[in-house]
Amino acid sequence: MEIWDLYDKHRKLTDQTMVRGDAMMQDTYHLVIHVVIFNSNNQMLIQKRKHDKVSNPNMWDISVGGSVTAGETSQAGAMRETEEELGLQIDLHNQLPHLSMTFERGYDDIYIVNREADISTLAVPNDEVSDASWATIDEIFTMIDEGTFINYRKSLIQLLFDLRYQYGAVKRN
Repeated sequence: MEIWDLYDKHRKLTDQTMVRGDAMMQDTYHLVIHVVIFNSNNQMLIQKRKHDKVSNPNMWDISVGGSVTAGETSQAGAMRETEEELGLQIDLHNQLPHLSMTFERGYDDIYIVNREADISTLAVPNDEVSDASWATIDEIFTMIDEGTFINYRKSLIQLLFDLRYQYGAVKRN
């Protein structure tokens, strides 16, 4: 059973929790994370979601995604999910998200990590992920067009590639 902390519309932690799958109370939100891993060849590590996932089964997705559980920080949730889904250990203790967004029922913190990883050493397949691969931005765009990759806005994918070496909206030389 996965328990989530609930937040208010100002992203302040409330004293309420909920069980994943239960109906959310009005004006409450939960926190999810994504970790986007890039290698030195300007490729993103992508994962294929298992066929029995409730949302987006058998779809390719960015490196890691999941919910932060009760009592966890965003960073701790991102580190846990990365180890659960890929078997990779990363250290985000002193890292802010590169991007934070809202969605209908929550907040999404996105971390970008630059590191090499041999696909054959990843802990895939597992309970959540059936496959993993490195992909260029053009390959991801093609997969989105073909309906095999989650239908993210291409502008978001482009932004993730653009942010891989720096924080913020202003491009530095």
